[in-house]
Amino acid sequence: MATKHEQSQPKELSTAERLATTGRAVVQGIKHKLQGEHETEDGGRHTAGSADVEQIIENWPAPQKNIARQMLEKYGMPNEATPTKLFWYHNGPWKRTELTSEVVVHNWPTLHTDFLTQVIDYHVPPEKFSAIAEFDGSILLDRTKGEVAARCDSESANVLGLNMVHEIVTGKRTVEEARKISTENTVAYNLGRNAPYAEKLLFEVPRGGTEDLDVSMVSGPMAHQLAGKVKDVVTGRREEATDRRTPEGERPR
Repeated sequence: MATKHEQSQPKELSTAERLATTGRAVVQGIKHKLQGEHETEDGGRHTAGSADVEQIIENWPAPQKNIARQMLEKYGMPNEATPTKLFWYHNGPWKRTELTSEVVVHNWPTLHTDFLTQVIDYHVPPEKFSAIAEFDGSILLDRTKGEVAARCDSESANVLGLNMVHEIVTGKRTVEEARKISTENTVAYNLGRNAPYAEKLLFEVPRGGTEDLDVSMVSGPMAHQLAGKVKDVVTGRREEATDRRTPEGERPR
Protein backbone atom coordinates (compact mmCIF):
# COMPACT_ATOMS: atom_id res chain seq x y z
CA MET A 1 0.00 0.00 0.00
CA ALA A 2 1.26 3.47 -0.85
CA THR A 3 2.16 5.69 2.06
CA LYS A 4 0.50 9.05 2.55
CA HIS A 5 3.66 10.77 1.29
CA GLU A 6 3.62 8.73 -1.94
CA GLN A 7 -0.01 9.44 -2.83
CA SER A 8 -0.72 12.33 -5.17
CA GLN A 9 -1.89 15.41 -3.30
CA PRO A 10 -5.02 16.21 -5.37
CA LYS A 11 -6.47 12.73 -4.74
CA GLU A 12 -6.46 13.34 -0.98
CA LEU A 13 -8.62 16.49 -1.17
CA SER A 14 -12.38 16.40 -0.79
CA THR A 15 -14.50 17.68 -3.69
CA ALA A 16 -15.32 20.81 -1.70
CA GLU A 17 -11.67 21.55 -1.04
CA ARG A 18 -10.74 20.92 -4.67
CA LEU A 19 -13.37 23.41 -5.82
CA ALA A 20 -12.34 25.91 -3.15
CA THR A 21 -8.67 25.62 -4.11
CA THR A 22 -9.41 26.30 -7.76
CA GLY A 23 -11.94 29.00 -6.88
CA ARG A 24 -9.44 30.98 -4.83
CA ALA A 25 -6.98 31.03 -7.73
CA VAL A 26 -9.73 32.02 -10.18
CA VAL A 27 -10.83 34.92 -8.00
CA GLN A 28 -7.22 36.03 -7.59
CA GLY A 29 -6.70 35.83 -11.36
CA ILE A 30 -9.80 37.96 -12.00
CA LYS A 31 -8.57 40.54 -9.50
CA HIS A 32 -5.18 40.91 -11.17
CA LYS A 33 -6.66 41.04 -14.67
CA LEU A 34 -8.98 43.83 -13.58
CA GLN A 35 -5.93 45.66 -12.24
CA GLY A 36 -4.13 45.19 -15.54
CA GLU A 37 -1.51 42.85 -14.02
CA HIS A 38 -0.35 39.52 -15.36
CA GLU A 39 2.25 38.82 -12.63
CA THR A 40 3.57 40.12 -9.34
CA GLU A 41 7.14 40.53 -8.07
CA ASP A 42 6.90 41.35 -4.39
CA GLY A 43 10.46 40.19 -3.79
CA GLY A 44 11.77 43.30 -5.51
CA ARG A 45 10.44 45.48 -2.70
CA HIS A 46 13.01 44.19 -0.25
CA THR A 47 16.76 44.47 0.20
CA ALA A 48 18.83 41.89 2.03
CA GLY A 49 21.21 43.05 4.74
CA SER A 50 24.91 43.05 3.93
CA ALA A 51 25.85 41.14 7.08
CA ASP A 52 23.31 38.42 6.30
CA VAL A 53 24.55 38.11 2.72
CA GLU A 54 28.18 37.88 3.80
CA GLN A 55 27.30 35.16 6.29
CA ILE A 56 25.35 33.25 3.63
CA ILE A 57 28.08 33.19 0.98
CA GLU A 58 30.96 32.66 3.41
CA ASN A 59 30.86 28.88 3.05
CA TRP A 60 29.64 28.68 -0.54
CA PRO A 61 31.81 26.79 -3.07
CA ALA A 62 34.50 28.94 -4.72
CA PRO A 63 32.83 29.33 -8.15
CA GLN A 64 29.55 30.56 -6.66
CA LYS A 65 31.29 32.76 -4.12
CA ASN A 66 33.30 34.38 -6.92
CA ILE A 67 30.17 35.17 -8.93
CA ALA A 68 28.45 36.42 -5.78
CA ARG A 69 31.28 38.93 -5.31
CA GLN A 70 30.97 40.02 -8.94
CA MET A 71 27.19 40.49 -8.64
CA LEU A 72 27.47 42.37 -5.35
CA GLU A 73 30.07 44.74 -6.76
CA LYS A 74 28.09 45.37 -9.92
CA TYR A 75 24.48 45.40 -8.66
CA GLY A 76 24.68 45.93 -4.92
CA MET A 77 22.86 43.96 -2.26
CA PRO A 78 20.32 41.39 -3.48
CA ASN A 79 16.62 41.90 -2.88
CA GLU A 80 16.22 38.50 -1.27
CA ALA A 81 18.59 36.03 0.36
CA THR A 82 18.20 32.49 1.64
CA PRO A 83 20.89 30.07 2.85
CA THR A 84 21.32 28.74 -0.70
CA LYS A 85 20.10 31.54 -2.99
CA LEU A 86 20.46 35.25 -3.73
CA PHE A 87 17.90 37.12 -5.83
CA TRP A 88 18.13 40.47 -7.61
CA TYR A 89 15.17 42.07 -9.39
CA HIS A 90 15.50 44.51 -12.30
CA ASN A 91 19.28 44.66 -12.05
CA GLY A 92 20.92 46.02 -15.19
CA PRO A 93 19.34 44.44 -18.28
CA TRP A 94 17.87 41.62 -16.23
CA LYS A 95 14.33 41.21 -15.05
CA ARG A 96 15.56 38.80 -12.40
CA THR A 97 18.83 37.20 -11.35
CA GLU A 98 19.12 34.09 -9.19
CA LEU A 99 22.46 32.86 -7.88
CA THR A 100 22.52 29.58 -6.00
CA SER A 101 25.11 27.55 -4.11
CA GLU A 102 23.61 24.45 -5.73
CA VAL A 103 24.75 23.25 -9.14
CA VAL A 104 23.55 21.55 -12.30
CA VAL A 105 26.31 19.75 -14.21
CA HIS A 106 26.32 20.62 -17.92
CA ASN A 107 28.58 19.12 -20.61
CA TRP A 108 28.16 21.75 -23.35
CA PRO A 109 30.17 23.55 -24.62
CA THR A 110 32.52 21.91 -22.12
CA LEU A 111 32.04 20.27 -18.75
CA HIS A 112 31.05 22.90 -16.18
CA THR A 113 28.38 23.69 -13.60
CA ASP A 114 25.31 25.94 -13.95
CA PHE A 115 24.31 28.06 -10.96
CA LEU A 116 23.58 31.60 -12.22
CA THR A 117 20.15 32.13 -13.79
CA GLN A 118 19.25 35.45 -15.42
CA VAL A 119 15.86 36.29 -16.88
CA ILE A 120 14.55 38.73 -19.48
CA ASP A 121 11.13 39.44 -20.95
CA TYR A 122 11.18 37.93 -24.44
CA HIS A 123 8.54 36.29 -26.62
CA VAL A 124 9.55 32.98 -28.16
CA PRO A 125 6.87 31.64 -30.54
CA PRO A 126 5.80 28.13 -29.45
CA GLU A 127 6.95 26.69 -32.77
CA LYS A 128 10.51 27.81 -31.91
CA PHE A 129 10.62 26.11 -28.50
CA SER A 130 12.08 22.86 -29.80
CA ALA A 131 14.85 24.71 -31.65
CA ILE A 132 15.83 26.56 -28.47
CA ALA A 133 15.85 23.27 -26.55
CA GLU A 134 18.11 21.74 -29.21
CA PHE A 135 20.44 24.72 -29.01
CA ASP A 136 20.98 24.68 -25.24
CA GLY A 137 19.16 22.73 -22.56
CA SER A 138 20.03 25.44 -20.02
CA ILE A 139 17.90 28.05 -21.79
CA LEU A 140 14.61 28.06 -19.89
CA LEU A 141 11.41 29.25 -21.57
CA ASP A 142 8.20 30.41 -19.88
CA ARG A 143 5.49 30.98 -22.48
CA THR A 144 2.87 32.24 -20.03
CA LYS A 145 5.06 34.89 -18.39
CA GLY A 146 6.82 35.67 -21.66
CA GLU A 147 10.26 35.10 -20.20
CA VAL A 148 13.52 33.54 -21.35
CA ALA A 149 16.18 32.61 -18.81
CA ALA A 150 19.78 31.60 -19.32
CA ARG A 151 21.44 29.42 -16.67
CA CYS A 152 25.20 29.03 -16.73
CA ASP A 153 28.34 29.81 -14.71
CA SER A 154 28.78 33.52 -15.52
CA GLU A 155 26.96 36.60 -16.72
CA SER A 156 28.91 36.62 -20.00
CA ALA A 157 27.81 33.05 -20.74
CA ASN A 158 24.19 33.99 -20.11
CA VAL A 159 24.50 37.04 -22.38
CA LEU A 160 25.98 34.85 -25.11
CA GLY A 161 23.21 32.28 -24.80
CA LEU A 162 20.45 34.87 -25.04
CA ASN A 163 22.04 36.55 -28.05
CA MET A 164 21.97 33.18 -29.78
CA VAL A 165 18.33 32.68 -28.77
CA HIS A 166 17.49 35.99 -30.45
CA GLU A 167 19.29 34.97 -33.64
CA ILE A 168 17.50 31.60 -33.74
CA VAL A 169 14.08 33.18 -33.12
CA THR A 170 14.63 35.85 -35.76
CA GLY A 171 15.89 33.32 -38.30
CA LYS A 172 19.45 34.64 -38.49
CA ARG A 173 21.00 31.31 -37.51
CA THR A 174 20.14 27.63 -37.46
CA VAL A 175 20.58 25.61 -34.28
CA GLU A 176 23.79 24.09 -35.61
CA GLU A 177 25.20 27.50 -36.50
CA ALA A 178 24.24 28.94 -33.10
CA ARG A 179 25.97 26.09 -31.24
CA LYS A 180 29.15 26.56 -33.28
CA ILE A 181 29.19 30.36 -32.91
CA SER A 182 28.41 30.08 -29.19
CA THR A 183 31.31 27.70 -28.62
CA GLU A 184 33.72 29.89 -30.61
CA ASN A 185 32.68 32.99 -28.65
CA THR A 186 32.98 31.19 -25.32
CA VAL A 187 36.61 30.39 -26.04
CA ALA A 188 37.31 33.82 -27.57
CA TYR A 189 35.82 35.71 -24.62
CA ASN A 190 37.83 33.73 -22.08
CA LEU A 191 41.00 34.39 -24.08
CA GLY A 192 40.34 38.12 -23.97
CA ARG A 193 39.48 38.43 -27.66
CA ASN A 194 36.79 40.71 -29.10
CA ALA A 195 33.58 38.70 -28.58
CA PRO A 196 30.55 41.07 -28.68
CA TYR A 197 28.05 38.20 -28.37
CA ALA A 198 29.35 37.54 -24.84
CA GLU A 199 29.82 41.16 -23.82
CA LYS A 200 26.30 42.61 -23.97
CA LEU A 201 22.80 41.86 -25.15
CA LEU A 202 22.87 43.07 -28.75
CA PHE A 203 19.10 43.37 -29.17
CA GLU A 204 16.64 45.70 -27.48
CA VAL A 205 15.35 43.92 -24.39
CA PRO A 206 11.55 44.16 -24.08
CA ARG A 207 10.09 45.57 -20.90
CA GLY A 208 6.81 43.70 -20.55
CA GLY A 209 4.24 42.92 -23.22
CA THR A 210 5.74 39.51 -23.99
CA GLU A 211 3.34 37.39 -21.93
CA ASP A 212 1.06 34.78 -23.53
CA LEU A 213 -1.79 34.10 -21.12
CA ASP A 214 -3.52 31.64 -23.49
CA VAL A 215 -7.33 31.33 -23.67
CA SER A 216 -9.96 29.87 -21.34
CA MET A 217 -11.49 26.57 -22.49
CA VAL A 218 -13.29 25.46 -19.34
CA SER A 219 -16.95 26.20 -20.18
CA GLY A 220 -17.48 23.15 -22.44
CA PRO A 221 -15.68 20.68 -20.16
CA MET A 222 -17.55 22.08 -17.15
CA ALA A 223 -20.92 21.09 -18.65
CA HIS A 224 -19.59 17.71 -19.74
CA GLN A 225 -18.01 16.85 -16.38
CA LEU A 226 -21.07 18.01 -14.42
CA ALA A 227 -23.14 15.54 -16.44
CA GLY A 228 -20.57 12.86 -15.64
CA LYS A 229 -20.71 13.73 -11.95
CA VAL A 230 -24.50 13.32 -11.94
CA LYS A 231 -24.09 9.93 -13.62
CA ASP A 232 -21.55 8.88 -10.98
CA VAL A 233 -24.01 9.75 -8.23
CA VAL A 234 -26.97 8.02 -9.91
CA THR A 235 -25.11 4.80 -10.81
CA GLY A 236 -22.95 4.65 -7.71
CA ARG A 237 -19.88 4.12 -9.90
CA ARG A 238 -16.95 6.49 -10.43
CA GLU A 239 -15.98 6.41 -14.07
CA GLU A 240 -12.74 8.02 -15.15
CA ALA A 241 -13.37 11.54 -16.42
CA THR A 242 -11.56 11.03 -19.73
CA ASP A 243 -9.76 8.30 -21.63
CA ARG A 244 -6.37 7.50 -20.10
CA ARG A 245 -3.39 6.44 -22.18
CA THR A 246 -0.75 6.22 -19.45
CA PRO A 247 -0.95 3.22 -17.11
CA GLU A 248 -0.11 3.96 -13.48
CA GLY A 249 3.57 3.51 -12.73
CA GLU A 250 4.75 3.76 -16.34
CA ARG A 251 8.37 4.83 -16.59
CA PRO A 252 9.35 7.76 -18.83
CA ARG A 253 11.45 6.86 -21.86
